[in-house]
Amino acid sequence: MERLQKAIANSGYTSRRKAESLILEGKVYVNGIQIKELGTKVSPQDIIVIDGVTLEKVNQKEYYLLNKPRGYICSVSDDKGRKVVTDLIDTNSRIYPVGRLDYDTTGVLLLTNDGEFANILMHPSNEVEKTYIAIIEGILTNEEINTLIKGISIEGIKVIPKKFKIKSKDLEKNKEKVSITIVEGRNHIVKKIFESLNHPVIKLTREKYAFLDVKGLQSGYYRHLSLDEVKKLKKYAKK
Repeated sequence: MERLQKAIANSGYTSRRKAESLILEGKVYVNGIQIKELGTKVSPQDIIVIDGVTLEKVNQKEYYLLNKPRGYICSVSDDKGRKVVTDLIDTNSRIYPVGRLDYDTTGVLLLTNDGEFANILMHPSNEVEKTYIAIIEGILTNEEINTLIKGISIEGIKVIPKKFKIKSKDLEKNKEKVSITIVEGRNHIVKKIFESLNHPVIKLTREKYAFLDVKGLQSGYYRHLSLDEVKKLKKYAKK
């Protein structure tokens, strides 16, 4: 038995906090009975319905680390017929990506059917670090680097990198390879950072997610996370 809001979060429907709001608003039914008490506990056999949608049961948690290739979108389906990352994972479970990488961005991507786990990693307050390798147009000036390190306002919110490093410069082709570590999770955030400095990103790879990387994994291949890795990632949750 587990609390209703936790069962909803684990299903991937929404976060636990949002699940609590849905319960209090009277939008959640268990076995046909409206539930408005947050202390209510449910079993795996119970049928949970939210706004007319029956939650899919998650019997066994699955955790995957994928080396995302270019040309896949971070979704479970696409009405435009594009390839989706879940096609690369051999499972019958309803898994989904933890956060997003752009269609043309490669590298570390986590997928799971554990909603609570996903919410821990994606919630801004838990400050999970993501490291990206970007090839950008042009060569950053010292002034631009100082601006970047001090923080850049993107859509009204300041982004301050945890780490930043110039990896290499190609003066002949007028481009530069850089490494940037951030805790931000907004869409296209790395591209927006460099676009704001007038240095568009040519190529982008997520090198690390927390302590995880894809060393030894070919593009398009994946592996299961170990129990120790899952436990370590769950410790990012702020108490």
